[in-house]
Amino acid sequence: MDELTYDEVGATAGEMPPGYHHVRERRVIGHGPAAFARAADALLAGDAQRRAGARVELSDTPMRQGTHVTMRLGVGILSFRIPCLVVWAERTETLAGFAYGTLPGHPERGEERFTLTLAPSGEVVFDIAAFSSPGRWFTRLGAPVGWRVQSWMTKRYLRALDAR
Repeated sequence: MDELTYDEVGATAGEMPPGYHHVRERRVIGHGPAAFARAADALLAGDAQRRAGARVELSDTPMRQGTHVTMRLGVGILSFRIPCLVVWAERTETLAGFAYGTLPGHPERGEERFTLTLAPSGEVVFDIAAFSSPGRWFTRLGAPVGWRVQSWMTKRYLRALDAR
């Protein structure tokens, strides 16, 4: 199995570890089982990342535990390769999601979890949780910029599946 670049695998499911930058964001993106099913299909196909502006390659579609995800952001020499490994994936009638962790070569180290829930009220809720720290010399130098980019991408992910 590939070597993840952090030890706290699965920590986005609960209390996130100290020593990292934390993100927790939520958005209602639709209503009803049909909206949930469409969003779940898109999420597990990597469409939240694609619609947010990343180029995405998946070793498996839909994503499952063990899927390799390689994203690219930027253009030309300013393009970053972002390799990840899916460490959790699940789909039921009311829950769908995955979490991926960073692999060597990723600019950061940590984990990000994307979860869709069909609430009893019928709302389709999209949650994102992440913890990260700089993983390369250039992300250590530009950590505040990296956090702003992460915040910007998180907002783009949340809007990417919006069915409202």
